[in-house]
Amino acid sequence: MNALIFDIETIPDTDFGRRLYDIEKLDDEAVGRIMFFKQRQARQTEFLPLVQHKIVAISVILRSRDDLHLFSLGDVEAPEKEIIQRFFEGLERYSPELVSWNGSGFDLPVLQYRSLLHGINAERYWETGETDRNFRYNNYLSRFHWRHLDLMDVLAGFQMGGRGSLDQVATLLGFPGKLGMSGDQVWGQYLAGDLPAIRDYCETDVLNTYLIYLRFQLIRGIFSETQLEAELDRVVNKLEQSDSPHLKEYLRAWKKTSHGG
Repeated sequence: MNALIFDIETIPDTDFGRRLYDIEKLDDEAVGRIMFFKQRQARQTEFLPLVQHKIVAISVILRSRDDLHLFSLGDVEAPEKEIIQRFFEGLERYSPELVSWNGSGFDLPVLQYRSLLHGINAERYWETGETDRNFRYNNYLSRFHWRHLDLMDVLAGFQMGGRGSLDQVATLLGFPGKLGMSGDQVWGQYLAGDLPAIRDYCETDVLNTYLIYLRFQLIRGIFSETQLEAELDRVVNKLEQSDSPHLKEYLRAWKKTSHGG
């Protein structure tokens, strides 16, 4: 089966915020500030409800039988609807195993709300066996099916108290983890007009998730030690062939560890 490892980056949906709080005349920065303030008042956190998020980047690794590709969907100026469409078109084309870190709790619900907003056809994603019997007992929607593997949930035994952060688990395993940016900086980067930096950050998160996934394939008996090393070498080779500075930086950080080749 093809595997699609994915991650999304989001910002406040300021258009929604304007309607929600009747603040039509304010700019994005001011509206975002109010949205965060309202959430802090209500929940003592600035992390917005999922329905208030807008997607600005989706990055993926597609591991097919013969190759591995790392990329962000759409070009840097692509509208949200287009990059979400591309994501679900990939599911339609490849029917991959989806792999995420906290995809069940964040990425997929946000994708669902945004596809609802934009009226995006995601027929394959919503399939539960009515038209394809192969999806009856293994689909993207059931928490305990393997067609979507949320590594954070699975490794924590589906226990809230057992969850680790992507950065800490990657670092635990000798992988680079976060490199100079974190999710709470995405809004600031967006306001500064630096969408490329957001996409770069999203791609390194996908790399961390993929490398954890490869190690997970070892402990569940899918890979032997030899197969794992071959897959890690494949990633190293892809990074060595890249001209992207953020991927070169990731490779340098990885090679400082015993797992980097």
